[in-house]
Amino acid sequence: MVRRGRVHTLLAATLVAGAALAGCTQEDQEPVTVGLITKQEENPYWVEMREVAQDTAADLDVELLTATGESDTDVASQERALEEMVAEGADGILIAPTDAEALSAAITRAQEAGVLVIAVDTPTDPPEAVDATFATDNERAGELIGRYAAAKAAELGLEPRIATLDLTPGVSTGEQRHAGFLSGFGIEEGDAAIVASVDTEGDRDKAAVAMTQVLAEHPDVNVVYTVNEPAALGALAALEDAGADMDQIVMVSVDGGCRTMREGVRPGLIDATASQYPQNMAREGVEAIADAVREGDQPTGYLDTGTELISDDPVEGVESRRVEFGVRTCWGS
Repeated sequence: MVRRGRVHTLLAATLVAGAALAGCTQEDQEPVTVGLITKQEENPYWVEMREVAQDTAADLDVELLTATGESDTDVASQERALEEMVAEGADGILIAPTDAEALSAAITRAQEAGVLVIAVDTPTDPPEAVDATFATDNERAGELIGRYAAAKAAELGLEPRIATLDLTPGVSTGEQRHAGFLSGFGIEEGDAAIVASVDTEGDRDKAAVAMTQVLAEHPDVNVVYTVNEPAALGALAALEDAGADMDQIVMVSVDGGCRTMREGVRPGLIDATASQYPQNMAREGVEAIADAVREGDQPTGYLDTGTELISDDPVEGVESRRVEFGVRTCWGS
């Protein structure tokens, strides 16, 4: 369901007078309607993106339509949301596609109706299916944690026995992070060091079940890659339930959420995470659509919204930031 919201900024009398002297007030600006379609509301990452989009829309006197699905694989709800937002008169739509290819036709229909479409977080396949993409460089994020995991395993004297807890086929973010991790670790798909690869949909409960099953078959797992931090927290719960010695297990992930910074990275249970910044995607996306309507500045191409490796146990040769930095820049509660 598409939700509609509009916030008009209230100005003090002196500011109104100043704006009038300048010959321009918010009321003079051309109306803009922006849509934001995220994947789900269980992951605080998407909640943060929506909340920052709402704040930015309020600052710019932009009307914001929002919609979200049930999971990271819910394509049908995103197709409906695209159609509904076009019908509602959206000037531009920000979408985090649940499937890099499956939504192409619905995106094309929106563009043919004159709507600007920007992918956030998750690139489409091909990337040219949208007008622009504002996202983390997911392959680089994966490479950072892969390099860290390899160096940390060597430092501990481990013979790597790797489990990858992945997203789901067809979602480019998961595929890019997985490929980046392998590249950073210095191995290829099918390497003997990889003892298990399991899809989790980035869901904490599914990751916990998957990790339990992996440990039943491969109790000697000592390197765990997780596609996101909900999956990391699920895997961590399973490892702790199994009585695993976390000092002899290297766990890495991607996201940068505040909860994981506090409960996972700071105590060293998760050795490193590659932080990404959904707040940047939301802010830049709403601003870009407003500028396109009001100034004629059409966004194109790819905008890297940033990533930083965060660890309180750094390794030689891999640049990282301390948890203090991660806490200052994290998102969610």
